[in-house]
Amino acid sequence: MADKPYKKIAAGKPHHGKPQKSHGKGIIKPVLKKQVTKSYDRDFPKKSAKPVKISLSAPQTAERSYNKEREPRFSPPPQERTPRFSPPPSVDPEEDNDLLYGRHTVLSALENQRRLNRIWITARLRYDPRFHSLIAQAKDNGTVIDEVDPKRLDQITNRANHQGVAAQIAPYNYSELGELIEKAKSSSDQPVIVVVDSLTDPHNLGAIIRTAEAIGAQGLVIPQRRAVGVTSSVMKVAAGALETFAVARVVNLSRALEELKDAGFWIYGTAANASQPLHTVKFSGAIALVIGAEGEGLSLLTQRNCDVLVSIPLVGNTPSLNASVAAGMALYEIYRQRWGDKLYLDKLQTDKLKKEA
Repeated sequence: MADKPYKKIAAGKPHHGKPQKSHGKGIIKPVLKKQVTKSYDRDFPKKSAKPVKISLSAPQTAERSYNKEREPRFSPPPQERTPRFSPPPSVDPEEDNDLLYGRHTVLSALENQRRLNRIWITARLRYDPRFHSLIAQAKDNGTVIDEVDPKRLDQITNRANHQGVAAQIAPYNYSELGELIEKAKSSSDQPVIVVVDSLTDPHNLGAIIRTAEAIGAQGLVIPQRRAVGVTSSVMKVAAGALETFAVARVVNLSRALEELKDAGFWIYGTAANASQPLHTVKFSGAIALVIGAEGEGLSLLTQRNCDVLVSIPLVGNTPSLNASVAAGMALYEIYRQRWGDKLYLDKLQTDKLKKEA
């Protein structure tokens, strides 16, 4: 009997990629579907049967937003801001809480019976022979004495070089200008008064006071406005000179210069652009030496009130000098002329000069 031809029997839906077993003979190979590339002609516009003519001159009916003219925006005018006025900064922040510190400074204040509200001192220094009796006297006058350790003094003085003692002083007692003039004329036949114009640096003012007192000047005049006063920083730099050196504080510096002129003082002002060098001027009689502020120098009004303007010749590249340095050089030249070209004459030299005269 002849064999019948083999007939494939589909056994269910074939799974792609895996051969399936049939219930008959053999293995049925999977039938792979032919991938058909789809047409995307529907995504493109169909060609029109009749061409459409577009007139370039015809106005477009659809207005686009970017072709529209921008409408002007009306905003309210800017309002003027109200200026905020704040008080001017204080020239010296220590003015409300004046402290003296350092052995020499506090000792000088005690010796001259300066009004002190409180004294902080270490136990070791309190019983020092230089301080013991003066501390007891200050306590009798109402000064509070606090015996503290060095760490407490570091806190009080903000870690300054207190040397074991600090004191809180009462406000400085300024002299009247008329009183200062009378005292200066009574103490010397050729008195010298230093006038400072709008100086704001307390260290400069303290250095001027120290130099003026040491060289023999009779007093100092400072303006009340736009200038530093006598504070603890000034006293510290002055190193005790203020205990014997008078300072007058005036409201109007120009009027003070006029009052000095009426009292017979010759007004000399220091200016960088002055035509007369310092060493060529003959200083004699009662003198008021006017020193300008840092950087700005003398104001125009103060220069007009001076009788003579003098300059300090400079050779180097530095255009100006520190105010305290300029004051020291000018004071030295004034007294050099009076002392016979010598800064200091001891008793033997003075007696020798008197005999030779």
